[in-house]
Amino acid sequence: MDFSALALSPPLLQVLQELEFPTATPIQAQSIPVLLKGKDLVGQAKTGSGKTAAFSLPILQRIQLQHRRLQALVLCPTRELCTQVAGELRRLGRRLPGLQVLVLAGGQPVRPQVNALEKGAHVAVGTPGRILDLLQRESLDTRQLATVVLDEADRMLDMGFREDMERILGATPPTRQTVLFSATFPPDIEKLSRAFQKQPTRVTVVDEEAAPDIQQLCYTCAPEEKTAVLLRILRQYQPTSAIVFCNLKATVVELTRALVEAGVSADGLQGDLEQIDRDRVMAKFRNHSIRVLIATDVAGRGIDVEALDAVINFDLPSQSEPYVHRIGRTGRAGRRGLAISLATPSDEHKVETIEHDTKVQLERASVETLPPAGSARGASLESAWETLLIFAGRKDKMRPGDILGALTGEAGGLSASDVGKIEIHDHLAYVAVARRLVNVALQRLRDGRIKGRKQRIERVR
Repeated sequence: MDFSALALSPPLLQVLQELEFPTATPIQAQSIPVLLKGKDLVGQAKTGSGKTAAFSLPILQRIQLQHRRLQALVLCPTRELCTQVAGELRRLGRRLPGLQVLVLAGGQPVRPQVNALEKGAHVAVGTPGRILDLLQRESLDTRQLATVVLDEADRMLDMGFREDMERILGATPPTRQTVLFSATFPPDIEKLSRAFQKQPTRVTVVDEEAAPDIQQLCYTCAPEEKTAVLLRILRQYQPTSAIVFCNLKATVVELTRALVEAGVSADGLQGDLEQIDRDRVMAKFRNHSIRVLIATDVAGRGIDVEALDAVINFDLPSQSEPYVHRIGRTGRAGRRGLAISLATPSDEHKVETIEHDTKVQLERASVETLPPAGSARGASLESAWETLLIFAGRKDKMRPGDILGALTGEAGGLSASDVGKIEIHDHLAYVAVARRLVNVALQRLRDGRIKGRKQRIERVR
């Protein structure tokens, strides 16, 4: 269905045209007309189905820009997902003058968020814990809320946020529109819907496309051999971008240290990291300054990276659903994906459960076929890129073009092909630079100016 058939406002249609969104996805075509009428909705769709735009466009259409007060609240399970959703709202709403979208997530100081709320905002995207904290501080005024969205509601329930979600919904006006998006529909979601929604429309989008083409391999080895086997797997398959999943935070820390010591371009993501460190790791992974990201399921939620070559299960999950969720990050956009699992002899029951539930037989592969430990075969697992951190961001009016111009202009002297992804945050910016030129780029940026001003710049390790 074409977006022009969905009764969206001219500014939104203009942005969709500029972003080259030609037609609505099934979840968008079915959800947007319902949401524009102000009705409650339960949407069941997988990640990557376009659900963020499905609820963002109706929110943006109904915002009264002249009233700088909170009119819509989106709850997400993780900080990363909050940032993604807020980014999409800002992108789709860029033709709406004065639109204010706030991220209210834990892991960051609460005071700046309180100050931002005092200045007024139209939309807030937050994690349940921080939203509840702000409600208890009486810093969050919910009286004018017209819409509340629970994004990835099943994940929030899995993470133990049920009580928080119920308390937050209980603190919002009974006249609100309540929108619930979930990849699965367990009984708890049904219960939540019955308690807090008014005759919701149910929209379910079954993947009409063929299942993603993912080669699923399984290597069996002893527990003490897993790290060595993982290194051999990385040397064999040479992924430019891979996520390695572990079940425990401690494993993430140990494995990250072991891979880095072995010369692999890697970093870890686990729940104890401060937000600034999580942002740093994710920026490096997105811009390919690190090739391997090691994460737990909780830390890995909300991570959506384009063109992921491989997903490796260093530890197999106990249930099939996390397995499916993990491997679904590879094999997108028509590319063949690769999912590799390391199984110890005692993991056989896990493998059988996954095969039974997914109705897919994992391809048993032999460790003997991998390059031997210490082999030069497959060469380096370092990255061709490094990241520079600039201490100025969106709130300082910094734009990607300013950074690119400083690096490739007369003072910088780099060619555009030596500059990779540029990522702008509120008060920071990350830029990938060819590793062989990183010292030159760092010195020239420090000696020169960006937007006519000297900026503090650091190399991200």
